[in-house]
Amino acid sequence: MAKTILITGCSSGIGYDAAHGLKAAGWKVFATCRREEDCERLRSEGLISFQLDVADPESIEAGFNEALARGHGRLDALYNNAAFACPGAAEDIPPGALREIFETNLFGLHDLTTRAIKVMRAQGDNGEGRILQCSSVLGFVGLKWRAAYASTKFALEGLTDVMRLEMADTNIKIVLIQPGPITSKIRVNSIPPFEKWVDWENSARRAQYEGSLLKRLYQSRGKPDTFELPPSEVTKAILKALEAPNPKPRYKITTPTKAISVVRRFLPDRMLDWVLDKG
Repeated sequence: MAKTILITGCSSGIGYDAAHGLKAAGWKVFATCRREEDCERLRSEGLISFQLDVADPESIEAGFNEALARGHGRLDALYNNAAFACPGAAEDIPPGALREIFETNLFGLHDLTTRAIKVMRAQGDNGEGRILQCSSVLGFVGLKWRAAYASTKFALEGLTDVMRLEMADTNIKIVLIQPGPITSKIRVNSIPPFEKWVDWENSARRAQYEGSLLKRLYQSRGKPDTFELPPSEVTKAILKALEAPNPKPRYKITTPTKAISVVRRFLPDRMLDWVLDKG
């Protein structure tokens, strides 16, 4: 039987490419989305797709149970991909915005992960399975305007590192996927949270918003970032993490992610701040 994998956030970008790429590689993919209309589109493309909103505990339970039913009680892998961004200066991000983004990017992800672990512990002699967490270059360095998103990814990295240590006495492998700039809709999808939560017009940084972030959000749609790669590069790393007998703890994707991870190791904090500010 084909191995099964549950993927969240498959409506576009990384999740969409991973769903199709893993299906082509022989995996039985459960490609979940938050909205039913996206699931319908994926089903029309030949994928097994059903709703799973990681911000909704009832949807998490229903979606996870659906995956188990379709996998006859077995789940070989989970790829936690669903996430969103809420750009803005840290001082302008209200607590409600952080609660909302953490609900999706961390709390719901953790709920799904613990459910998967319970199932995977019952597989094989000493448990068996792979859990892949989609982090980011922003999981180990911060950049301006990205405080909310970076804080969720920093938290995810810490949570995943501890979980990897704790699961070392099982055959359940925990892996971080760390993309850098990847072609996706994350910038466009970040506009509604920004408009909902950030009162930039009354911010002390209004001029900086007008000179920087607003242009990036509203005037540079569709323009690629420097060193941006297609989501297929992430899918390649996912396949390596799933199929390697002993996967690496981290898979870094894109030149910026690899370069910054090296620079971060050797530069003092003030020098690193200068580099990140210029970048």
